[in-house]
Amino acid sequence: MLSVGSGVSASLIRTNRRIMENKSENRICQNCKTSFVIEIDDFSFYEKMNVPAPVLCPNCRFKRRAIWRNETTLYTGRKCAKCGKSIVSMYNPKSPYTVYCHECYNSDSWDPRDYAMDYNESKPFFEQFGELIKKVPKMTTYITTGLGPNVNSDYTNTAGGNKNCYMVFNSGLNENVLYSRGVTSCRDSLDMYFTTEIELGYELVNTHKASKIIWSKNNPACLDCAFLLNCSGCTNCFGCVNLRNKSYHFFNQPLSKEEYQDKVNKIMGSYREMEKFRKEFEDFSLQFPRRENNNLKTVNCVGDYITEGKNLFNCFEVAEAEDCKNMFSAKKIKDSYDVIGHGYYSELLLECNGTGISSRVIGSSNVENGNNLEYCYFLMPNNKYCFGCNSLRNAEYCILNKQYTKESFDKLRTKIISELKEKNLYGLFMPPELSPFAYNETVAQDNMPLSKEEALKQGWRWEDNLQKTEGKETLKPEQIPDHIKDVQDGITKEILVCISCNRNYKIVPDELLFYRKMNLPLPRKCFSCRHTDRIRRRGPMKFWTRHCAKCNKIITTTFAPDRPEIVYCEKCYQSEVV
Repeated sequence: MLSVGSGVSASLIRTNRRIMENKSENRICQNCKTSFVIEIDDFSFYEKMNVPAPVLCPNCRFKRRAIWRNETTLYTGRKCAKCGKSIVSMYNPKSPYTVYCHECYNSDSWDPRDYAMDYNESKPFFEQFGELIKKVPKMTTYITTGLGPNVNSDYTNTAGGNKNCYMVFNSGLNENVLYSRGVTSCRDSLDMYFTTEIELGYELVNTHKASKIIWSKNNPACLDCAFLLNCSGCTNCFGCVNLRNKSYHFFNQPLSKEEYQDKVNKIMGSYREMEKFRKEFEDFSLQFPRRENNNLKTVNCVGDYITEGKNLFNCFEVAEAEDCKNMFSAKKIKDSYDVIGHGYYSELLLECNGTGISSRVIGSSNVENGNNLEYCYFLMPNNKYCFGCNSLRNAEYCILNKQYTKESFDKLRTKIISELKEKNLYGLFMPPELSPFAYNETVAQDNMPLSKEEALKQGWRWEDNLQKTEGKETLKPEQIPDHIKDVQDGITKEILVCISCNRNYKIVPDELLFYRKMNLPLPRKCFSCRHTDRIRRRGPMKFWTRHCAKCNKIITTTFAPDRPEIVYCEKCYQSEVV
C-alpha cells in the first residue's frame, strides 16, 4: 500500500457523508471553466487511491495526459549521445534532451542513479522533477518491452514485437505492415487504424480477423471485400452496408459471379474510379441505420469501440477492461481512472499514460511492470515505491532518482504530497509545461484537435517545425498514372506532393509491391493526412445524447445530433439488421 498522506481522515469523513446522502458533486473546471460532475463512485475511487477529487474536467485532464504521448511524430538528424549512431527519435532535434539508441539505453554502461537529486524544500517539487527529466538520458523511441523487440522496424514508436514494419505506432506483433496505428497481429497490410489479425488489408478502421479487405470500417471476419460498413462474415462484397454472411453483393444487391467481377474490375486499380466510387459509397451508406456505438460483448458500458468490457464509462478503444472510467486505447485493465494507452494486466492506475503490468500508479508515463509509483517518467521494469523518478530499473524507495530508506522515503513523500495538495496538483497528471512534446506532436491533436492559436491560448506549447519537406516534388499529382498497371518501378525514386497539405512524400518499394498485388492506385495524400482521414472515419472521441431514430429512446453516441446519419439504439439496430 502507498503511505497515507495528511488530510485523508477528513476526506474519508466527507466521502462517507456523500455516500450516505447519495450525492454527486458539480464542479467548475479550474482550467476551462466548464462544469463537470463527480459521482459517488468517483469519490470512492479517489479515496481508495488516497488522492483528492480532481479540480479539472475530464477533457482538460485528457489533454494534460495526451501531450506526454507522442506516437506518430518522428525525427531524423539525431545521433545517439553515447555511441554516435544515427537514430530515429520522437524527440525534436532542437529539444534539450540527451537521447540514447535502444542498445545504449538498455545497457549497463550507465546508471540513472548517477543523476540523482536531493530534494530542495525551498523549490516546488515539479520544478525539480523537470530538472531531472532534462538531465536523465531518454530512449529514442518507446518499445513496449512486454511484446519483445522490433526487428528491422526503426520507424515505429510505442510499439513492440514488430518485424519489417514502417511508420507503425501503438502496435504490436505485426509483420510487413506500413502506415498504421493501433494494430495487432497483422501481416502484409498498410494504412490501418485499430485492427487485429488482418492479412492484406488497406484503409481499414476497426476491422478484425479479415483478409484481402479494402476501404472498410467495422467489418469482422470478411474476405475479398471492399468499401464495406458494418458488415460481418461477408465474401466478395463491394460497396455494402449492414450485411451478414453474404457473397457477391454490390451496393447491397446480389449479382452473379460474372456480373460482380465485371463491375469490380472497372473500378479497382484506377485512382479516378475508386475515388468516384468512394464518394458514391459514402452517400449510399447514409440510407442505412448505424448502431449507437461499436461496442461488443459489454455490460453496463458507456463509450465506443469497447470490446469485452464491464462497468466502463467514457471509454474509447478499450478491450477486456472492468470498472474503469475515462480510458483511451487501453486493454486488460481494471479498477482504474484516466488512462491513455497500454494497461495490460494493470489495476489501480490513476492519471497514467502507457503504463502496463502495474499496480497503484499515479500521474506517471511509460511505466512497465511496477507498483506503488507516483509521478515517474519512463521507468524500466521492476520498480516499486518511487516518486518523481526517471529511467530507473529494479529500484525501490527512490525520490528524484535518489535512494532512501523506507522510513526516510515515507517521511519525504508525505512532505511532497502535502505541497502538491496545497496547490491542487496531487492526483492530477504531471504539469504540461514539463512535457517533452508540443500539443501538435501528440495524440492530443489527433483526438482533440486545435489550431495553433487555440492551443497557445489554452496554454499548450506548439511546434512550428515538424519534420517535413515542401516544394521538393519531382512529380505532380496530375502526372501520376491513374491506374496502378501503368506505374513504373521508377516511381519509388520520385518525390510526390500531398494534394491536401502540400507535404512531400515518397512511395517505398514494399508499398509499391503491395499496391500492385492488391490492384490499388497510388495514394495522392501523405501518410499524415491519410492518418487524419482515418480518425475522421473512426469518429470523434466525444459523446452526445440523442434519440434513437426508430423508437425515440435516449442514447449516448459519438454521432452528434446535427449529423445526417440515421442512428438506432442497440435493440432497434439488431432487430432490423439480421
